Amino acid sequence: MATCTVYPAPSLRSSCSFPGPAKTCLGFQQGQVIFLTSGRRSGRRGGRSSSEISCSAEAKTVVIGLAADSGCGKSTFMRRLTSVFGGAAEPPKGGNPDSNTLISDTTTVICLDDYHSLDRTGRKEKGVTALDPQANDFDLMYEQVKALKEGVTVDKPIYNHVTGLLDPPELIDPPKILVIEGLHPMFDARVRDLLDFSIYLDISNEVKFAWKIQRDMAERGHSLESIKASIEARKPDFDAYIDPQKQYADAVIEVLPTRLIPDDNEGKVLRVRLIMKEGVKHFSPVYLFDDGSTISWIPCGRKLTCSYPGIQFSYCPDTYYSNEVSVLEMDGQFDRLDELIYVESHLSNLSTKFYGEVTQQMLKHADFPGSNNGTGLFQTIIGLKIRDLYEQIVAERAAAAVEAAKV
Repeated sequence: MATCTVYPAPSLRSSCSFPGPAKTCLGFQQGQVIFLTSGRRSGRRGGRSSSEISCSAEAKTVVIGLAADSGCGKSTFMRRLTSVFGGAAEPPKGGNPDSNTLISDTTTVICLDDYHSLDRTGRKEKGVTALDPQANDFDLMYEQVKALKEGVTVDKPIYNHVTGLLDPPELIDPPKILVIEGLHPMFDARVRDLLDFSIYLDISNEVKFAWKIQRDMAERGHSLESIKASIEARKPDFDAYIDPQKQYADAVIEVLPTRLIPDDNEGKVLRVRLIMKEGVKHFSPVYLFDDGSTISWIPCGRKLTCSYPGIQFSYCPDTYYSNEVSVLEMDGQFDRLDELIYVESHLSNLSTKFYGEVTQQMLKHADFPGSNNGTGLFQTIIGLKIRDLYEQIVAERAAAAVEAAKV
């Protein structure tokens, strides 16, 4: 059985030793974070070798889950998130060029599509969509997320979005931060219990339709009729299996049509709400002006340039699926991102390292979709909050290790 030694030094490294031949030590750090996304079944369940690995609880990886429907901006969110932690996120070097996994110095992002149990042809033959639980292997998903959280390397399957087939698995080492993103990160209670923090991207039907038309017609040459048919075909399964997951999320980013333009149906100007659950360990909601108050704020036009229809913010306490929450809302869009510092200075509990860090992150990715509205702003804020959550968990585990060493 392997043993782990936890060091309370700044590096927070753990070391593992293995009896017997043919296995390399899995180098990982105390307080690592794991994000999961969907994937395909591998031939070796759990990815374990004949040598079992047992490490102390202090060495567990932190796991973050991001749920959303297809085409709702998960990839952009992941790019913003990994940027907060530093380092470029890239596919595994030397591996399958169609891999869905992204790896940086700190984070590994896994797409949960990789846990499809049926390929495209299999789903068509059975008459099910990828949203249907029957098309996904939740047992393998749970086993591999649990293994990664415990510091065990796994052979994760790959769902090839180009061919629609299930490719041979790829080796995934436990990262400091694991992000699992996809359709079902909170569907299975076992996987849900492994998450240290969870986010749901909730795109309204009106906005989702406008986005899909823009993407699928302009970029993929699909007809309007085929897009409508695709949306309608997926809707029953989305309502049954995907949408209910938002009740479990610690934070929800809700994207709605603007209220600033009467009867708007273009989806170009958005009203975005950041719904933050109260009482979540290591997470304190962001607030505008005064914690717990009800605020409506139209920023000064001399300090924040806004073309028609302008910008309006609001903040208030509320309830969401019987949970107490704080809700921060932005309706409208920015003309000049460098002026965002004016808005940032009126927000509290941002978990920034320095004054203006939110504005800096937004300017850094000004070309990302949503950078001129609340989607980019709130994704950036949640990324900073997750960094703070991670650092709190690492510090807490280091302190516990020091106390345990004294006994």
